[in-house]
Amino acid sequence: MKLYTYALAPNPRRVGLMMKYKGIELETQEIDLAAKEQFSPEFSAVNPRLTLPSLVFDNGTIISDTIAICLYLDEVYPGASVFGQSSLERAQVIGWCHRIFFEGFSAVAEVLRNKGDAFKDSALPGPLKIPQIVELVERGNLRISAFFEAMNDEVSNRSYLVGDSLTQADIDLYVVLGFCGWVRRKIPENCPELQGWYDAKKAFFGE
Repeated sequence: MKLYTYALAPNPRRVGLMMKYKGIELETQEIDLAAKEQFSPEFSAVNPRLTLPSLVFDNGTIISDTIAICLYLDEVYPGASVFGQSSLERAQVIGWCHRIFFEGFSAVAEVLRNKGDAFKDSALPGPLKIPQIVELVERGNLRISAFFEAMNDEVSNRSYLVGDSLTQADIDLYVVLGFCGWVRRKIPENCPELQGWYDAKKAFFGE
């Protein structure tokens, strides 16, 4: 297997931190998104969707959805699962990952990709030319504010979103909170529980 990634970007970080936690080592190749290497003929031949991360098997099979990569690696590598210890917890973790992606990740991406020249004609990831919609920046920022407040309530008086150990849901929330910094949004003062939770996870990962 070979993992194509860009360690700084949020979706690759979701996989990277899970691998770090479980001690998984894979052959990797960095694709520099800042230099738009995902549009190169070499990478487009690997993944026509032009997205990272991408896990490629020796027979050419490719998994290019972050949560699918995490699920696969979690199952084939030993150690404590980051998808819970029961069928119920597994469902809860996947539900949380979906919620965090929809309410948090996509809100930040909405702000990031709809302003400035860096994402001109690339308001959505992939090969299609998608024009920016400036009005979505304001909406995205409103969504980020709501996300902060909702997550502050959710982490109040608990260290983990599901069960009593780290799961992919915690990894995803931690990554998205850091991703907020890409659009100059920090956890607000009225969300102290969330700030404490984030600081604890940052220390846990040694960042």
